[in-house]
Amino acid sequence: MSNESAQDEPAASASEPAAPSGRQADVTRDGQHNDGWRIGVLYSRTGVTSATESEHFFGTVLAIEEINAAGGVDGRLLDPVVYDPKCDADEYRRLATRMLQEDDVTVIFGCSTSSSRKAVLPVIERNNALLWYCSIYEGFEYSPNVIYTGAVPNQNSMQLAAYLLHNRGKRFFLIGADYIYPRESNRIMRDMVEEHGGEIVEELYFPSDADPSALEEAVREIERMEPDVVFSTLIGRGARAFYRLYREHGIDPARIPIASLTMTEGETQMIGAPLCGGHIVSATYVNTLNNESNARFLKSWRTRFGDQPASMWSEMAYNQVHLFALALARTGSLDTSKLVEAAREVEFDSPEGPLRIDPENNHAVLTPRIAVCRADGRFDVVWEGASPVKPDPYLTAYGFTEFWIDGEPS
Repeated sequence: MSNESAQDEPAASASEPAAPSGRQADVTRDGQHNDGWRIGVLYSRTGVTSATESEHFFGTVLAIEEINAAGGVDGRLLDPVVYDPKCDADEYRRLATRMLQEDDVTVIFGCSTSSSRKAVLPVIERNNALLWYCSIYEGFEYSPNVIYTGAVPNQNSMQLAAYLLHNRGKRFFLIGADYIYPRESNRIMRDMVEEHGGEIVEELYFPSDADPSALEEAVREIERMEPDVVFSTLIGRGARAFYRLYREHGIDPARIPIASLTMTEGETQMIGAPLCGGHIVSATYVNTLNNESNARFLKSWRTRFGDQPASMWSEMAYNQVHLFALALARTGSLDTSKLVEAAREVEFDSPEGPLRIDPENNHAVLTPRIAVCRADGRFDVVWEGASPVKPDPYLTAYGFTEFWIDGEPS
C-alpha cells in the first residue's frame, strides 16, 4: 500500500502515544542506564498511508505497554526507537540503516506497503537483522530475516473470489493504485476469476494519491458498465475518495458492492460509516469477533485509545509484538537466527484466534473471513474458514477446491 501529505488525516489526539527517540530511551528518570531490549518501530505517521500505518503504530505501542506493564521479558523492558519515514521509500531505507548501524537495533517492527518492505529488505539482510512485517501483501517472497504476520493471497484473495463468484456474479471491475501490491493482487484475482468462469470487464490504475476527478471518471465507467462487483485495491486518500464518490453517484452497494482486502473500521469511520454500508472486505480480523481474546484486546484498546476503532491493521501489529515477546522469552537473546527459530515454536492467543508461524516459510497461519460493512462502519462476518489456513505465499496450490462443498463456500 505507499506516499501521503497530511490533509485528509485525523489530527493527533491526546490519547495518541508519543514516539520516543532511542537516545532518550537510554536513560531512566533517575539517570541510570536502561538495560532494556532495544527494538525499532518504523511506521509512517504522515503521508498517503498514514491512516493505516498509524493503526500499525498504535497496535505496536499497546502491545509494548502491556508487555512492559507485566514486567517486560526476563525482567527487562522493551525499549523502542521510533521514527516516521513519511511514506517515502528512501526514508524507510535511510531510517532502517540508522536504526541498525547507529541505534543498536537488530529487530524492527515496521513497513506497511510492499514498496517500503522491499526498500528496507536489503538493509535488513545485509545487517542480519530481523523485520516483523504485519501487513497483508501479495506473497511471492521469502526471507530468513523477515517474519510475515499478515495474510497472503491464499488466506484472503482466493476466499474472496470464491465468495463473490458464488454470491455476487461473474462480471468483475478491477481498480487499484499503481504499484506492486495492487497490480499483483489484481493479477491473482483476474486469474482466479477467469479460471472459474468469470470475466474482468475493466482494469484501471491510478497514482497512490489519486486525483478525485480521475476517480470520478472511473465511477462513471462503473455506472456505464454495470459490473456485478468492483474489486478495489486503491489505498489511502484515493480509496476514501472513491468510496465517497461511489455513493454520491447513487450506486447501491446492495446491487454493485465494492470488495476489498484493505478497507477496515478506521477508514470506514473516516469516509463516513453510512456511506460504507453493504461493501465487502476479506480479512482475518474484524473487531466484532466474539471471543475472549478479542474482548480483552478491545477493553485494553478502548482504555488506551478511547473511541478510535481497532481494526485488522492495529490487531496484526499488536499480535506480532506479543509473538516476538514469547519468542524472546525462549531465547533470552536478540540473535536473529535464535529469534526466528523460537518464533516458529510459540503460539499467541490473539484477538483473531491462535496465531503461529509456519516454519517452512516464516508466514503466519491464519483464519480467513469475509465480512459485510454495516451502516455503523463495523462489519458482520458472513463467511469464516472452518480452520486456520496454512500460508502458501507462492500459490503452489492454485484453485478453489478446498473452499467449496456442495456448491457452497466451505
